[in-house]
Amino acid sequence: MTDQHDTKPPGAADPPGSDGLRAGRARAAAGAFGRAVRSTLPVRGGAGRGDGESRDGDREAGFGQRSVPDATVARLAVYLRVLSGFADQGVVTVSSEELASAAGVNSANLRKDLSHLGSYGTRGVGYDVTLLVERIEGALGLTRHRAVALIGIGNLGHALAGYDGFASRGFHIAALLDADPARVGKQINGLTVRHVDELAEVVKEHDVSIGVIATPAHAAQDVCDALVSSGVTSILNFAPTVLAVPDGVDVRKVDLAIELQILSFHEQRKLAPKAGGGFGSLEGVI
Repeated sequence: MTDQHDTKPPGAADPPGSDGLRAGRARAAAGAFGRAVRSTLPVRGGAGRGDGESRDGDREAGFGQRSVPDATVARLAVYLRVLSGFADQGVVTVSSEELASAAGVNSANLRKDLSHLGSYGTRGVGYDVTLLVERIEGALGLTRHRAVALIGIGNLGHALAGYDGFASRGFHIAALLDADPARVGKQINGLTVRHVDELAEVVKEHDVSIGVIATPAHAAQDVCDALVSSGVTSILNFAPTVLAVPDGVDVRKVDLAIELQILSFHEQRKLAPKAGGGFGSLEGVI
């Protein structure tokens, strides 16, 4: 079983520089991986005042019972990354304006997003960086590392398997699986690739909570069904296909080609004549 971009025949030697290519693929996918996985995580109860920085100081944080927009969850993950960087630099407190600027959002949106956690800042002082990191990690369910099973060890899967950045974000690749006999038994980043038929056993053995599918499109649904049957209810899908899942199973799709196509659209808009606006004339196309 390979990912959709794997054209190397089974057993063929890796070309020179392949390690660098894999590292590049991993870096390109890692950000999407983290954002997509975090959006599948459960959130905690406990309502907050939602007033951003307050005179009352810190209060118990946690998501309230009301629905939290996916966009807010994604931005919380960005705030966590920025705050972790501040903490590494020895920054103790940060204002909403400083955090918003570093995260690429406006301060009003940031305060609204953080209001889902409750009130924890101090007016005129800002947010305690360490405490805010802890609150966001708790809200995103990152207080313990979550075991991930990666299925499909082609080019993309191999790159993801070798990426070391997930551990610092609250995830660890606990198991690698593939259907290709040429890959089963190989060692990647200290893990032995196991046959996909062992998926149910692997899920139980490692208490896997998230499955990552990096297979070709034609194999993705079968792998998805196997994950669901094994009790996995959070799935990250890199395969270029839409998966059918029962209620209660969360699926996030990451399609790097689509992301590139979106960027291509924006590049085209920068170069296209501004007259007429919109998508431009469709004359001669329809």
